[in-house]
Amino acid sequence: MASVESVKAGKYRGGTLAVRLQDYVELTKPRITIMMLIAVAVAAYAAEWRWPDLSLLLNTLIGTALVACSASASNQWLERFSDRLMVRTSNRPLPSGRMSSREVLSFAAVSLVSGVACLTVFASLDAAAWAVGTWAVYVVLYTPLKRRSEVNTAIGAISGAMPLCIGWTAVGGPYDLRLAALFLTMFLWQFPHFMAIAWLYRHQYAQAGLRMMTVVEPTGRRAGVQAVMAAAALLPVSLIPAISGPAPGAAWYAALVLLLGVAQLACAVIFFAQRTEGSARLLLRASLVYLPALLGLLLIIPLA
Repeated sequence: MASVESVKAGKYRGGTLAVRLQDYVELTKPRITIMMLIAVAVAAYAAEWRWPDLSLLLNTLIGTALVACSASASNQWLERFSDRLMVRTSNRPLPSGRMSSREVLSFAAVSLVSGVACLTVFASLDAAAWAVGTWAVYVVLYTPLKRRSEVNTAIGAISGAMPLCIGWTAVGGPYDLRLAALFLTMFLWQFPHFMAIAWLYRHQYAQAGLRMMTVVEPTGRRAGVQAVMAAAALLPVSLIPAISGPAPGAAWYAALVLLLGVAQLACAVIFFAQRTEGSARLLLRASLVYLPALLGLLLIIPLA
């Protein structure tokens, strides 16, 4: 009798173009890529508090997207065996058998080279360097560390914040306090977000042998502490764009960002106190509101 994997692979080979495209899209982790591109665009705007040339912005986004797609595909190739052991990832193109390792690695290589070339030629060398750095931290450091140490979350948070530097340097923005504040904001935000996810899927992570914080310390207390500390640290850090110089909308920005931050912090405290699936989902929803709302405020409130 044919194996499940061979049957699935056979269906894939005989499938439609739409099926093939859907698998390639899934390989790119589109939700993460879209959020990354939004951050890159906001950074490009905030560097000079105005939108850059449309051609420059589009090429920066295209190059970044290609590198991000390569990173996601490489990540899924490296985790293809552990992905088979988790319900949430077992139907991905590689563990399900719908795509081969050769296809995925070829896609990752072509995407990486194309993306870096696009950024080098049409944006800036600095932007290309940040893109390569982001790819390396995510693929070479973060992904293998998930099987070795709970420190992986902090390393992943670094790679999650680095795309801001792509957008910033693509338009020639200076390395200043505002960039540091944006980087720290994105870095710190990931702890409440990922600690909530780590708690919700702790049993699947343990089954797959991934050393997330909630696996290493199964009571969730340390995860709760990290979520609260990061959410609290976001309060002053998120205010830096408003206080770094005179701005007509600084007061509005500060008030709204503080409101968002206090709400997220409250959800983090609830998660720390209760550590239930309900409190984790509440914190996850709060984090998913916080970051897009903060980035939106940077776009709509005049801070220069």
